[in-house]
Amino acid sequence: MALAAYACDPARSRGRRHPEPPAPTRSDFQRDRDRIVHSTAFRRLVYKTQVFLNHEGDLFRTRLTHSLEVAQLARSIARPLGLNEDLVEAIALAHDLGHTPFGHAGQDALHECMREQGGFEHNLQSLRVVDELEQRYPAFDGLNLTFEAREGILKHCSRRNAQALERHEPGGVGRRFVDGTQPALEAQLANLADEIAYNAHDIDDGVRSGLIALDQVREVELFDAHCREALRDWPSLQGRRLLYEAIRRMLSEQVYDVIDATRGAIEEARPADADAVRGARPLVRFSDAATQRSAALKSFLLRNLYRHPQVLANTAQAREVVRELFAAYMNDPLAMPGDFATRGDTARAVADYIAGMTDRFALREHERLTGRRLLTA
Repeated sequence: MALAAYACDPARSRGRRHPEPPAPTRSDFQRDRDRIVHSTAFRRLVYKTQVFLNHEGDLFRTRLTHSLEVAQLARSIARPLGLNEDLVEAIALAHDLGHTPFGHAGQDALHECMREQGGFEHNLQSLRVVDELEQRYPAFDGLNLTFEAREGILKHCSRRNAQALERHEPGGVGRRFVDGTQPALEAQLANLADEIAYNAHDIDDGVRSGLIALDQVREVELFDAHCREALRDWPSLQGRRLLYEAIRRMLSEQVYDVIDATRGAIEEARPADADAVRGARPLVRFSDAATQRSAALKSFLLRNLYRHPQVLANTAQAREVVRELFAAYMNDPLAMPGDFATRGDTARAVADYIAGMTDRFALREHERLTGRRLLTA
């Protein structure tokens, strides 16, 4: 399928930090995706928490399955808009590479531990993973991804960290956070697909866990409308089949809404190319009505799932694990592998090491170093 004029074209990419000859059968964005899939950090996502900690059940989403769902949704939206599917898939697969074990609880704890050293941002950590921490090639650290992939991976960034990136790489991926411009449409799309995916699968996992009930979720108009439609077509539908059908219809509605709303925004802005997109307002979007419905669903999940007493109890223990691991390694850096133990920036080395851990490895290390067992199944 031909790319739209405003899409990212690999033939016009801003390139890689370390120049490489082109591949004979793959575009640069295909190579980015393939490098991400083969990376160590990507494999670790299978044992990293999404909402429910890894030991709590085999069927809950992990960071890996979440990333695959984001990639699928993003590609489904990219094609009818004429965007580059390989690039949007690469960004979607890599967007959580920097997440800590134990989800946002681990991230918050590591940010507290690193407060005097500039804090910890998981989006910035994802960029560190692909720029520095992966060690697979003889000529450079990291995966040496294209500018466009790296731009999409860095979804959020504090102004202070963006300024530091700009000093290190003038005109690079930190610039847009300094001058207030936007990323390419593929990056904007991966970001919105992330939101669509986690809202839907958190409903599924929340009901599966028993922490929220199907009838509770029907308090949310966005979800209940699709339950009513499903029951109109299948009056005897109930239980998990009703849940799945309502979620399927909800996802479809949101995908088509983003396609229509984004197409309208692009027609109004008329960007001539990908660089013109960066100077425009955000163009990948929900309609106003869908934005309100999505916000109501997020509010419901925050109140009833993310702040559920059982989830909060587990996340409190997860934060304790991360804090005590950080203290142990700071006290004895040689307890880490050699590449981390001998680095001069000890605190950042400890943060890099902990951020790369899976849930279960972090628990084993915590028990080895402290003699205490937390978050046992």
